[in-house]
Amino acid sequence: MFDVVLIEPEIPANTGNIGRTCVATGCSLHLVRPLGFDTDDKACRRAGLDYWPRLALTEHDSFDDFLRARPREAGVWLLTTHATRTVFDARFRPGDALVFGKESAGLPTSLHERFPQGRLCLPMLPGERSLNLAAAVTAVVYEGLRQAVAGSALGIDPQGRLAGTPHRKNTGGE
Repeated sequence: MFDVVLIEPEIPANTGNIGRTCVATGCSLHLVRPLGFDTDDKACRRAGLDYWPRLALTEHDSFDDFLRARPREAGVWLLTTHATRTVFDARFRPGDALVFGKESAGLPTSLHERFPQGRLCLPMLPGERSLNLAAAVTAVVYEGLRQAVAGSALGIDPQGRLAGTPHRKNTGGE
């Protein structure tokens, strides 16, 4: 569905929970090094539970390596508290990259400068700093899914499950 990209994630439990969201929604997970943990870390696997083996996971040495491995026409969306446009203003398409920064510092300035039109935020009350990374990823992915269903790019079956999204298997590191 979407490529969820974590730039230098630091907390294994967040990454495990994000992996679980990716499996449940048909998204792939891309981790850009350096990582603050080993992906075999017990905390990461515990948060992903039995979902981890079904996760479409790829590790990249840099964000440019990630970009080189994907179609040029796919969109790149930066999720940041420094944006004025919200996820509700975006028009997500299947295959788009949803890019999130590390827990302690967010996205690097170089990415803000490189993709100024792709910067989005989740609306929050004034004075609030940010959401937990795993919560933010889940909120953005589900807004993208809502848009895909509304635009008929994705369906919901009679049991309330996503229709048209294949389960992916772990592809290992790059």
